Amino acid sequence: MDLLQNSVIAPLQPYLEPIVSAIPEPVHDAVVSLIGKPCHSALLLDLDVTKDPACTSLAISKALGLAIVGASAVVKIPQILKLISSRSSAGVSFVSYALETASLLITLSYGVRNQFPFSTYGETALIAVQDIAVGVLVLNYAGRSAAAAAFVAVVAASVYALLFDQTLVDAQTMAYLQAGAGALGVASKAPQIYTIWREGGTGQLSAFAVFNYLAGSLSRIFTTLQEVDDKLILYGFIAGFSLNVILATQMLWYWNAPAPKQKASHTKVAEKVPSAKSTGASPKGGAKTPTTRRRG
Repeated sequence: MDLLQNSVIAPLQPYLEPIVSAIPEPVHDAVVSLIGKPCHSALLLDLDVTKDPACTSLAISKALGLAIVGASAVVKIPQILKLISSRSSAGVSFVSYALETASLLITLSYGVRNQFPFSTYGETALIAVQDIAVGVLVLNYAGRSAAAAAFVAVVAASVYALLFDQTLVDAQTMAYLQAGAGALGVASKAPQIYTIWREGGTGQLSAFAVFNYLAGSLSRIFTTLQEVDDKLILYGFIAGFSLNVILATQMLWYWNAPAPKQKASHTKVAEKVPSAKSTGASPKGGAKTPTTRRRG
């Protein structure tokens, strides 16, 4: 931190101070609400990252948390667009997305009920909405529209029970559910990992979503350590990061592999077109053959 302060910030202070003084008051208020008045004064007004190391760590954590929430708004959009453009769900596991949706809804409800800072769980709501969209598309393109409607109905009932009517699920049960959410989050990756391994390719799986998730889960471990003293949340993020590493490794390994659907179609064509075999039999009626009979 001393190196950063002396080598980077100190030489830039004459240029940064006029910029800081020109920042509107609502922005200062927002920073105070995020990191507190002492840290706001040390980091923004005094431009000193060495004054209180805890403030620097908190500011980094808040910045990462807000970045994760912002990125989560679009993290699954490439996956949704890829499914729509291809009209195929090859390589994408519905079970994986259904389990992840359940895990996200529980974590969202747990964060809201315990009044954790929004920057530590806010992305769960945005990603859950996108996961529901992906799940519906996967089922529809698999010809299971009735199952897609049932999936949406189950999600709606779960949201009502967990968030809007807290008498249905008490605090103790919510804690048990959160303990299970970590296991669900881990389990949600297993079907997708297996699907990629079984089909020998990533199909319509979005690389942007996979690598974005890897970075996000790593950042979440840091923000949880800084801002949330809850082992249930921390262990869930650590386990999720471990399996996201496997998914990212698969994405790199199968990067140039053909889509599973294309490979399947090639196999079917090969099965339908038998190889020509010589039987030695003469052509049947209707076929023109050479003759040695003389015409009178």
